[in-house]
Amino acid sequence: MIPSYFSTHVYLWGDWHYSSVFGPKRASFISPANSALKAGIIFTMHHDAPVTPPDLLTAVYSAVNRKTRSGRILGPDERITPLAALKAITINAAYQLQEESRKGSIKKGKLADLVILDQNPLTIDYEKIRDIKVLETIKEGVSVYKRK
Repeated sequence: MIPSYFSTHVYLWGDWHYSSVFGPKRASFISPANSALKAGIIFTMHHDAPVTPPDLLTAVYSAVNRKTRSGRILGPDERITPLAALKAITINAAYQLQEESRKGSIKKGKLADLVILDQNPLTIDYEKIRDIKVLETIKEGVSVYKRK
């Protein structure tokens, strides 16, 4: 079994969980990615479209910063690095679907499913990850979206 965390929950509804639903202690443990890493557990991250926009960059932002809409840090011990978050939505996701031989990383013989971003999520200020723009999406080697 591989857990799939809805990391965007921290950003979108973290304040509500903190004050109204779970309380501070339990709310701080929503999508516990760092605990999974420390325990050696492979995990992925997902969004919940159409309930939320299909936006994995916000999921990455949320897993890295653990910041709610009001700016509260919810569960600072559960923050992970951008690299760990990107691995969750690429390599780990392909592994979870048993498609790691065809997807998840860049390697000769694998499908060329890629996004071209306007900034590097590994090097920019973590607070700006949500502002990264997708310039192009490539599916199986064919450009299917290009920002104008």
